[in-house]
Amino acid sequence: MAMILVVDDDKTLADTLALILRSNAYEVTVAYDGRHGYDIARTLQPDLVISDVVMPEMNGVEMAIKISRECAATKILLVSGQASTLDLLKASRDRGYDFDALTKPVHPTDLLARVKALIRQASAAGHPSNP
Repeated sequence: MAMILVVDDDKTLADTLALILRSNAYEVTVAYDGRHGYDIARTLQPDLVISDVVMPEMNGVEMAIKISRECAATKILLVSGQASTLDLLKASRDRGYDFDALTKPVHPTDLLARVKALIRQASAAGHPSNP
């Protein structure tokens, strides 16, 4: 079973995403801020991290870069509804980090399709938690 970490400072949204993913047979852990998400990712080494971009203290792009450095096999999917996200994503690409991104609101069907594709990529890369 694939392990997914959901990180969003909007608790209702994070919990809703987790519910959708769990109902589709994914193992899900939730964090409500970037620092906590980063700590959990280092420990759990999830197959996929789905994170909001704009969060206080540590934004999703900063967190994604740190996770990518320490958990190379973990795929990252960033989700945001704010225009400032484009600048953050461009800055990360300029630093050599190109993350998958979706725009909020995300329809569950679109989310699940992207999750499946990223989990397949993680599995092909030989991520240890995949069967």
